[in-house]
Amino acid sequence: MQRKAVRRGVLPGIAMLTALVAGVTGLTGCTSGNGVGSDSDSKAGDSSPAPAPAGKYRSLPSPCKAADVKRLRAMLPAGDSLTDEQRAQLYAGTADTSYDGDRHVGCRWTAQAPEETRLLSVGFERVVSYDRTVMSDDDKARQVYVRRLTDAHLPFPGPTPNPATSPGAPAASPTPGAPAAGAATPAATAPVPPAGQSPSPGGSSASAPPPELGSRVLEGLGTEAYIEDKLSAAGAGAAQARTVRIVFRTSNVIVTVEYSVQPSLPGTVPPSPETQDKARQLAQALVERFNE
Repeated sequence: MQRKAVRRGVLPGIAMLTALVAGVTGLTGCTSGNGVGSDSDSKAGDSSPAPAPAGKYRSLPSPCKAADVKRLRAMLPAGDSLTDEQRAQLYAGTADTSYDGDRHVGCRWTAQAPEETRLLSVGFERVVSYDRTVMSDDDKARQVYVRRLTDAHLPFPGPTPNPATSPGAPAASPTPGAPAAGAATPAATAPVPPAGQSPSPGGSSASAPPPELGSRVLEGLGTEAYIEDKLSAAGAGAAQARTVRIVFRTSNVIVTVEYSVQPSLPGTVPPSPETQDKARQLAQALVERFNE
């Protein structure tokens, strides 16, 4: 009788323990099945942004071969005393030292003549963003270009309001002593000489020098571009040299063209329009070279 009482007290305890273990096991399986608190769900919410595509250009062309010889001859006239071998060496150019030909390359030419010396250099820089999840190659290249534009002290391109047409702008008052609108000026009322007679020397003006085009932002050259035009200081015994630098960006490549004309005789000033025009023609040819 006493042994049966002991068995009746132990069996209910074993049953409760078995039920408790089964309940814990079922709860664990349910939690894993629903994914509540699982590592897979926590990782799914940490999606990083996709990186921007790489820049258009993955390599750079040879700068010494980027310009055709015909254009180089127009910009760098060789002296008559040069031999054919010396001319070929002149127009072949001298490559700049580069430790990474896919990132930065350049080439230089020098043409010396008795009346002047002309220098030309071309440089290519391929800009790469080291973290394209933050900034693309093109955006990084524009950042570099804007920094150079700022260093050149040139304004950013964009429309500028005209003070004369701005709303609320005061009307310009006439300057004392200035002729009224519609009044004839002395030049307009000057007598016209009879046919066959030339004007008097006092009424003729000397030929004006070529205009100074100056530094400015350029349009229609690559993605964005600007030009610098600098004239060295005049001196009693030194000629004035003119240096024109054009910088333009096309996608993730920045191109620099620098053209300098240094006369030998004092008092000689290289014309701004001609110097800028030759540099710009070369820059436009380089744009087409990159677009091929």
